[in-house]
Amino acid sequence: MKKLVIALLILAVVGFFLLRDEIPFPEDSSSAARDPGVRGGAAGAGAPIAGLTRTELAFFSAGTDEFAEEEEASDGLGPTMNLGSCGGCHLQPALGGSSPPVNPQVEFAKAEGATNTVPSFITPKGPVREARFVKNADGTPDGGVHDLFTIAGRADAPGCALAQPDFEKELARRNVIFRIPTPVFGAGLIEQIPDKAILANQIDDAPRKKELRIRGRPNIVLAGHAISGQANNNGNDGTVARFGWKAQNKSLLLFSGEAYNVEMGITNELFQTERDETPACQFAAVPNDLTKTDGKTLVEGISAIEKFAFFARFLAPPAPSPDTPGGADSIARGRKLFTDAGCALCHTPTLGTGNAGVAALRNQPVNLFSDLLVHDMGPGLADGVTQGQAGPREFRTAPLWGLGQRLFFLHDGRTSDLLEALRAHKSGSVLAGDASEANAVIRNFNHLRENQKQDVLNFLRSL
Repeated sequence: MKKLVIALLILAVVGFFLLRDEIPFPEDSSSAARDPGVRGGAAGAGAPIAGLTRTELAFFSAGTDEFAEEEEASDGLGPTMNLGSCGGCHLQPALGGSSPPVNPQVEFAKAEGATNTVPSFITPKGPVREARFVKNADGTPDGGVHDLFTIAGRADAPGCALAQPDFEKELARRNVIFRIPTPVFGAGLIEQIPDKAILANQIDDAPRKKELRIRGRPNIVLAGHAISGQANNNGNDGTVARFGWKAQNKSLLLFSGEAYNVEMGITNELFQTERDETPACQFAAVPNDLTKTDGKTLVEGISAIEKFAFFARFLAPPAPSPDTPGGADSIARGRKLFTDAGCALCHTPTLGTGNAGVAALRNQPVNLFSDLLVHDMGPGLADGVTQGQAGPREFRTAPLWGLGQRLFFLHDGRTSDLLEALRAHKSGSVLAGDASEANAVIRNFNHLRENQKQDVLNFLRSL
């Protein structure tokens, strides 16, 4: 009798947590709801934001050219890099977007006679990727980008002999994680959202967030002491960082300078030291990119990273579709269900800019669908990497504007299926202490009728 009582108690406890959706169980694979796929029609992106002055448009134009330019060793490309241009990574559905349908890294590996081997995780129709190692050989934390390619063998890099990292060895050790490009559409608007707006939104709807186990606190913490749901604050001045998968970059200029150095190996006034200083592989003075003090015009004189930043800063946000896919009624229903399920508690539909120095960016609505905070996404999405205050399971809420025309989803591009990406937000459990903050929200989504799920997917693909 005693054993029976104990067994019944165990079943009751397990049943309770199953009802709370804290213990994972298989999803219904026969779901009728389907990702409508990449939205066709006009890109609705890539143009400058409305209201720029003639001079500002000139800076945007110069930035556009710089963003699309293919770099060479004489420009400072390498010695290690992931690609030779910004535009190659950010091209879908227009310049400034995300990974394109054909991955340019495959062709780039052999460009100019380079002797690179294409890593197994880079495929012709897969996403553009960078690779990070979780740990060093001695077991200490790494987390840094290990560039895929070198300039060895290129016609414009004679005499350079440099080996690629042994990615297959690290893959076998399960020591490699991936990141895909984040779109920069509307980035200038995001840059101009005041900290106080982000922090006020953080405590908005507190009872509902508590009910769904979405954590968020208005306090500021010291660098290196992460609080899930907390903004990823700049370690020196304590202000809110907001760019990158873990909100690790404070500004577009910093984002630009880091991208030039890490992704293309081009040193600049923010990142002045070559990542690989092999003497025979240096073909430009350091830093490679500088302000041209002898420039005949202001636009001509600014550095490449400043031009990149101006391009992103003045780039208009993507335009949503009012009726595609599924029709206006389905999209409207999906938007309401998106809010009712709790998705909008993290994917905040609209924030606003402040008294920006650029009139076109001043006091504007920013329909980004993000709170710009980092949240614990559970073991299913964890990458094991810490950046700033964002820990191994934490990521910035990805802005959803422009999602309708993206090809790849999640930080590592693991899927092209929006429904699969949505369900990947659910992992871990309260019992194990590693529950994703999205678990209850995804539970709400899973409990919708199939036609309601389809409305949500249609709404997301309309953005």
